[in-house]
Amino acid sequence: MSKCSILIIEDEKKIQVFMGKVLKRQEYRVLYADTGAQGLDIIRSQCPDIILLDLGLPDMNGDDIIKEVRRWSSIPIIVISARTAEREKVIALDLGADDYITKPFGTSELLARIRASLRHSSRLRADANHYQTSYRHGNMTLNFSKRLLTVGAAEVHLTPIEYKIVACLAQNSGKVVTYSSILSNVWGPYADGDNKILRVNMANIRRKIEADPAQPKYIFTEVGVGYRMAEDETDNS
Repeated sequence: MSKCSILIIEDEKKIQVFMGKVLKRQEYRVLYADTGAQGLDIIRSQCPDIILLDLGLPDMNGDDIIKEVRRWSSIPIIVISARTAEREKVIALDLGADDYITKPFGTSELLARIRASLRHSSRLRADANHYQTSYRHGNMTLNFSKRLLTVGAAEVHLTPIEYKIVACLAQNSGKVVTYSSILSNVWGPYADGDNKILRVNMANIRRKIEADPAQPKYIFTEVGVGYRMAEDETDNS
């Protein structure tokens, strides 16, 4: 089986080399670009399996690369940036980035995010005509065809809106889903941007599925950005 190829678009050599070493130890094939233009050339010519993208490049803003790539490809893009402002994260994710890691970051976090994005990407390709059948993490299982959520042996009764929120997060498990993305997915493209209705529903969901809603095990808040569902442990292949 051929190795997954990962393109690192990063102008800071130290970070580029560090990430390259980490990825090569995991037997990924690593490609490098120091500028946005170079990165786009490599994406077009070599079609990497995943892109690690720094937003602050010398020749262009990383957001423009996301926009350009999303015009013709669904290659997973993980933004890796020193920019910590919530608005920056939301913009990148809403433009089509799959995930966002803030510098400095740990090796295990980087590898976990890459695995989640690759798994999600391969599932989309394999299941082009149908959804995954189920999601499982720990004691919680969501059966999409039966619209049935269980925690342990107990069935959890969700309202239709609560189910849509949980299903949206489960289908993107391991990745951050922005507030606006959830709102448009659940309430439609004309949903207003008020997060209050989403927060109220999320509080109700957590009361139903979490042993301690203040210390969630299944759905995590990315403050100011959105929510992340714990990574799927089901093999849907």
